[in-house]
Amino acid sequence: MPIEIKNLTHTYSAGSAFQATAIRDVSLTINDGEFVAIVGHTGSGKSTLVQHLNGLLKPTSGQILVDGEDLNAEGTNRRAIRQKVGLVFQYPEYQLFEETVARDIAFGPKNQGLNPDEIDARVRRAMEHVHLRYDKYAERSPFDLSGGQMRRVAIAGVLAMAPKVLVLDEPTAGLDPMGRDRILDMVRELHDKEGTTIVMVSHSMDDVARLCDRMVVMAKGSVAAIGTPGEIFRQAEMMQSIGLGVPEARSLCIKLQEQGVDVPDNLYTPEQVYDFILSKWKELNKPC
Repeated sequence: MPIEIKNLTHTYSAGSAFQATAIRDVSLTINDGEFVAIVGHTGSGKSTLVQHLNGLLKPTSGQILVDGEDLNAEGTNRRAIRQKVGLVFQYPEYQLFEETVARDIAFGPKNQGLNPDEIDARVRRAMEHVHLRYDKYAERSPFDLSGGQMRRVAIAGVLAMAPKVLVLDEPTAGLDPMGRDRILDMVRELHDKEGTTIVMVSHSMDDVARLCDRMVVMAKGSVAAIGTPGEIFRQAEMMQSIGLGVPEARSLCIKLQEQGVDVPDNLYTPEQVYDFILSKWKELNKPC
């Protein structure tokens, strides 16, 4: 189920003294099964862009096509399309409200008019996806859980709607390292094992380097670059010029290159750098 963004522009408070254009003439296609990261400095238009993907915002101009259907055309069943594209905001745990975890996760499927057996199956499946045991957590209050667990409950509520595309806006914001790792591992599993299309907004270049297939770099409301992590992170000067960086592994490679070490330009994860160093060590220590 591809999503096509065509010449998308969004202006807040158009025609007023407070008019501000957040994104300008953005075109992009998100393919089935991709893991796409959207990165950019604060104010670059990332969150505004992703809020168009399920019709939360309406374009000032341009189109959003979901599986070939114009999301904002007259007569389009926007509710049906929204069920295909699940959007998880920053700090989604602030939207929890039910008395138990299971009831909160079941809220969306109930509104879809599903029968009780299907609702129960969806809740159990969603809790499994976010690594929360049904027998341990289903009847607990979500407000008695840790911050990371609350966030996983909120994400499970979106997954229970069975979206084909999951859009995550800074899913690890504010979490401790353990909470961050659990969320990111869960997202990776959804992509790798379930084939879910993932669109993730992130400030962390290290997270993006580990997870995504393709990157969209935003700057001042426009697309500055699109490419694989390897292609984008070779452009360290461009990334720095728009207020971003490169992964720590790539920074190390650049420093080594500046010292005259022959390091390839396509290394950007710790695993890649480790393999490179190990191969060099083996070369240097070959028996004569």
